[in-house]
Amino acid sequence: MAKRKPNAAFMKPVTPDAVLAAVVGSTPMPRTELTKKLWAYIKKNKLQDSKVKTNINADDKLKAVFGGKKSVSMFEMTKLVSGHVS
Repeated sequence: MAKRKPNAAFMKPVTPDAVLAAVVGSTPMPRTELTKKLWAYIKKNKLQDSKVKTNINADDKLKAVFGGKKSVSMFEMTKLVSGHVS
């Protein structure tokens, strides 16, 4: 018997556009994986605000993803990233 796979929308691979690909790579991946890679990038480059932990301070690559904003909240980031996947 075949193992049942969760077919939730966020498990469906999404393809990052060129702007987002500069941060997470261009291969299609589920949203969960995309978020993991984004956070790995944020932590590696110490972009999480030291005082307000829910804020992300953008470097040049992320600023492009965030529509030019220097700083966004985690929740806003999720919304902005959605605009860069198909």
